[in-house]
Amino acid sequence: GFLRKKPVEMVQCLTVDVDVPANAEFILEGYVELGEKRTEGPFGDHTGYYSLEDEYPVFHLTCLTHRKNPIYATTVVGPPPMEDYYMGKAIERTFLPLMRMQIPEILDMCMPAEGIFHNLMLVKIRKSYPMQARKVMHAVWGLGQAMFTKCIIVVDEECDVQNYSEVAWKTLNNIDPQRDIEFVLGPIDSLDHSSRMVNWGSKMGIDATRKWPEEGFTRRWPDVLTLPADVKERVAEMWKKAGL
Repeated sequence: GFLRKKPVEMVQCLTVDVDVPANAEFILEGYVELGEKRTEGPFGDHTGYYSLEDEYPVFHLTCLTHRKNPIYATTVVGPPPMEDYYMGKAIERTFLPLMRMQIPEILDMCMPAEGIFHNLMLVKIRKSYPMQARKVMHAVWGLGQAMFTKCIIVVDEECDVQNYSEVAWKTLNNIDPQRDIEFVLGPIDSLDHSSRMVNWGSKMGIDATRKWPEEGFTRRWPDVLTLPADVKERVAEMWKKAGL
């Protein structure tokens, strides 16, 4: 409904008391017995790894219906970037305005392909008070499935988070690791094979913003090296004269 900007037409299932989208390609009806599990996997997954076998709930199929000439939508997964990455990128852009409704200081965000959605989020903010980057990290970890984000890097508004090279350059120059990296414990994606336990582990936030005196930073902060406008103009004229 959010994407269509109008309500979704619903119909009643045939064997279970549930309403489903009327124009769905396939409807699988059934039930789950509480506590019943079976071994499933390993499967090739969007992480680029084979997710390990584990115990998962069993779904008992009671009915299958479909549209005439239905389309079975699926993706090929593997080491990123694959098809699912571009779906994730579309979701990133669609939900950014909704995230900004909760955290208005966020100007932009990016989830690089190498982070397979939930392993890395780059966040650009308009910083207006001390420790604001920390507040943003914890706010993101409190937003629905954003709680699974393993690493969050927060940068100032002049940094382009869609430019990974610029983010790496400014992050590595702007942080004192002991001071600016924070570790927390919380929910982790089920497919994260590195977490200490299934579904929970540690997460990392990096404050790569310019540090303020109010944050205990007493040294001078340097400006980014840039060419004056008149020098750029002179160089451009020299290129023209050289035929380049």
